[in-house]
Amino acid sequence: MNSFQAIVLGTIQGLTEFLPISSSGHLVISQHLFGLKESALLFDISVHMGTLMAVIIYFGKELREIIASVVRCVRLLLKREASLTDIYEDSYIKLVVFIVVGSIPTVILGLWIHSVSDKLFSSVIIVGSMLLVTGVLLFMTGFLLWSTHWINKKGADISQFSIKKAIIVGFIQGVAIIPGISRSGATIAGGLFLGLDKETAAKYSFLLSIPAILGAGILIFKDIHSYTTVPLNIMVIGCVTSGIVGYCSLRFLVYIVKKGQLHFFAPYCWVVGIAALIYGL
Repeated sequence: MNSFQAIVLGTIQGLTEFLPISSSGHLVISQHLFGLKESALLFDISVHMGTLMAVIIYFGKELREIIASVVRCVRLLLKREASLTDIYEDSYIKLVVFIVVGSIPTVILGLWIHSVSDKLFSSVIIVGSMLLVTGVLLFMTGFLLWSTHWINKKGADISQFSIKKAIIVGFIQGVAIIPGISRSGATIAGGLFLGLDKETAAKYSFLLSIPAILGAGILIFKDIHSYTTVPLNIMVIGCVTSGIVGYCSLRFLVYIVKKGQLHFFAPYCWVVGIAALIYGL
């Protein structure tokens, strides 16, 4: 892999990590087109770290408020000035609980899928099939938002969410490890189907991605000797590129979600999915 390929792949990761069209699926297809047949999981993690930084920067205000709420509530508990029931009423504490609980099924599925990751990340046919599934999910969000608008029904914010629903979204995120299924598209769609409003569904989806991406990075680096080595400069180029492009695409997706236009990406997923199936046969 050279610098040009790292920039291209980093750009693809930055665009597709947040746009609901599957970053891992596009990376698999792009690596095949570049003739990069060897395992590139280490490079994949480096560009995912770039998009992780984009999430942290974009949601910096929310993350600071979450940390402040946790510190304040811990102090209240230590001073016995509040109970667990009292602090659970804080919306930021609820959000932390939902992120932790939602990460559990992601970890379980991630460990299982990791054992067959080489096969999944080398099959263009699997990617094509899963892109078709992603397209269906995105298309369904259009119908959902149209129907709720027609009956004048507003979605819930995070204070009205539940642990059970957080686990369901976490399970969806775990399944989205399969290349071709968009993590952002699937989890935002899941949040919408479970009753969250558009903005909250997007925010929860991306905050939930932080521990998932960190966990994936730890899992790969733990077995670093099992993968084809990638030069450090190539990893840095890919990471920086994906971070810059990712921040821009994240802003764009949040705008699209607020407009209720997530389903506009469905035709693209179907076209690329069909093309990938034809290419892989």
